[in-house]
Amino acid sequence: MTRAIIKQLWNEKPLQSIIIIAVFVRLLAAFFSQGYGFHDDHFLVIEASQSWADGTDYNDWLPKSQIAANPNATPIPSGHSFFYVGLHYLLFSLFNFLGIADPKIKMLLVRLLHALFSLIVVVLGYKITEKLSNKKNARQAGLLLAVLWAMPFLSVRNLMEVACIPFLFMGFWILLNAESKKDKLWYYLLAGLVVGLAFSIRFQTAVFIFGLGLYLLFKRNIKNTIAFGVGVVASILAIQGIVDMFVWHRPFAELGEYIRYNNEHKYEYGADRPEMYFLVLAGVVVPPIGLFFFWGFLNTWKKYTFLFLPTLLFLAFHVYFPNKQERFILPILPFFIMLGVIGWNEWTDKSSFWQKQQKLLKGCWAFFWSVNILLLIVFSLTYSKKSRIEAMYYFYNKGKVERILAEDSNRYGVQMLPNFYSGKWMTIYNLDKTEMPDSSYVGKLREAGHYYNDIYTARYFTVHPDKYPQYVLFIGDKRLDERINNLKPCFPKLAFVKKYEPGFIDKVLYKLNPVNKNETVFIYKTF
Repeated sequence: MTRAIIKQLWNEKPLQSIIIIAVFVRLLAAFFSQGYGFHDDHFLVIEASQSWADGTDYNDWLPKSQIAANPNATPIPSGHSFFYVGLHYLLFSLFNFLGIADPKIKMLLVRLLHALFSLIVVVLGYKITEKLSNKKNARQAGLLLAVLWAMPFLSVRNLMEVACIPFLFMGFWILLNAESKKDKLWYYLLAGLVVGLAFSIRFQTAVFIFGLGLYLLFKRNIKNTIAFGVGVVASILAIQGIVDMFVWHRPFAELGEYIRYNNEHKYEYGADRPEMYFLVLAGVVVPPIGLFFFWGFLNTWKKYTFLFLPTLLFLAFHVYFPNKQERFILPILPFFIMLGVIGWNEWTDKSSFWQKQQKLLKGCWAFFWSVNILLLIVFSLTYSKKSRIEAMYYFYNKGKVERILAEDSNRYGVQMLPNFYSGKWMTIYNLDKTEMPDSSYVGKLREAGHYYNDIYTARYFTVHPDKYPQYVLFIGDKRLDERINNLKPCFPKLAFVKKYEPGFIDKVLYKLNPVNKNETVFIYKTF
């Protein structure tokens, strides 16, 4: 009986059914998929905005912070848009006003808000696919946008590459319906204003937006193209221009620095492998279905140019640009899914081979759903970077803790610890594998920062007893006894307090590739 009701609901109200499913899996992710997935979704958004709300500036992005650190230096922009982090600053300021102090509660609310915002992609993904194609394809695309294994996990993260997607969808939906409106120029203007917001979150979306404008120009809709362009420029001027004028006393300071920095350092980050993004798109949509969708995507170039062109240009730009990281391609993942569904289904409907191989096709889909559901459950319940977060959360409500030492002498470079979860802005000293310098370097910092400082040796604190750390965090259990004994001369009262293990996925990723640095954290008190 229940099965019949579900089937009837799916057939009669597919969009409502998809929304219910999407809400359910995103609520799971919001409550259980704690932590952060990458460096940027925490340290470039959460740490920065919370520090601003608390009246400080942990990464010295603001000119007054740079002047305070070095009065003789000329402040320079960091190359980060303040729009998305600024929205979090307002949110965290509201939390402070309401007395919501617990970092985990704050992040739960942030994840819930992102989960709600991500539903725009599901709803409009269904509607766009239905308008371009048919209801059958819309149901499939909508369901995939709702429950593809990576979508809930990504939807509740603070990734700028994901947060910009709903604005691209809203802008495209407005453009798709503009021609049927009497005052259509205003709709083209509105679409430009909306996609301009996506640009202010993720600058690279300019390539996608350019593709939309290029298509309108190809259609010889000069007035519409101009209205759309005016909307885009007005949106960017209002956010990037005005904010930077207020902060830096000149427009587009952050954008200019972003372009300069990425152009000069384009060979220094990520991996310059042109095939990487093809593998990401086809791989996220589990093969062989992911490969089928790529073929379907390529076959939509003529009939669905409006959506295909900006998606292709975005992909081509990132394939061409040397700095390649998997997350960079995420803004077009939902568009790839929609075009993949449409193109593949239209191909199989016309293919005599696939018409005769229905069992094979059903087998491929059965394999896809089996793997996808497994991954969906795992990632929707994944607590990412658990050991780092729990170790820092230990200091929440611990009273006045001002300084800690992070010891990871097994590696060159200590992974940053999320100060946000301590509920306070402690100074963190990092001690890594760097070889012992001569005695003239003992009392010096390797790299002076606002809250993060690298030291050559723990003997630094014998020269600067006023900076003595109250706790030591040992990262990883390799050579632990030896490392503890090495610090005993500087911290003779060193005593074990707490141990935090990484989460399941963190352990798996570390086993697959130790570069992930997701390790056990041991907390020791120095006195």
